[in-house]
Amino acid sequence: MGYPIKGFNPHTFIDCEGKLACVIYLSGCNFRCPYCHSKALVCESDNELGKVPFEQIELFLQEKEGWIYAVVIGGGEPTLYAQLPALLNDLKRNGLFVKIDTNGTNPQMLRHIIKEKLVDYVAMDVKAPLEPEKYHKASGSNIDLSLIKESIDIIMHSGIEYEFRTTVVPTLLDSADIVKIARLLRGAEKYVLQQFSPKDTLDISFMQVKPYTADELKKMRSLVKEFVKNCFVRGE
Repeated sequence: MGYPIKGFNPHTFIDCEGKLACVIYLSGCNFRCPYCHSKALVCESDNELGKVPFEQIELFLQEKEGWIYAVVIGGGEPTLYAQLPALLNDLKRNGLFVKIDTNGTNPQMLRHIIKEKLVDYVAMDVKAPLEPEKYHKASGSNIDLSLIKESIDIIMHSGIEYEFRTTVVPTLLDSADIVKIARLLRGAEKYVLQQFSPKDTLDISFMQVKPYTADELKKMRSLVKEFVKNCFVRGE
């Protein structure tokens, strides 16, 4: 099957709670987040990055059977592809725990892959409070925010493991915004505040933005504890 795989990381301990996993990257995205570090995947044309044959990945997984716990599907935005369910089904047939990273703009696809038990864990980025101007600035795109809300509701009622996460970028988000997001996610099992890194950003002006300090992120975490069951800071 000719899946649009543009990258493959055979070993990671940070994408699946310390368990050994691999990552499959699909290119293309409907967002242009100014702080994004994956410009080659997000903006690439079909000829810019070479494809990685799925057969090559499947052979690797078979050779590492018993060692690789999970596979993470990232990007880009994986839910853009109609072939996603077929790819997930092929991975599940190999006995793997499957995690997907998404921006939540395709609730129909999310609902389908969850219903068909093709995914075990969903990590969804919530870029900003559901306010058009703020979400536009954070995502670089005009999006129907009802799709984001629908995806949040699907994930929270899915019965599978999940996390919501926000990259906390100064100039885009402050503590009041984080509280608004947490209220939106009220009752969620896990909310992650991700440290912003001003390196190789899609918008080069963001390379001059100074990240929040670890103490500032911890203070934000303390502000949202009443809304979500667990809140963590990642990359502090």
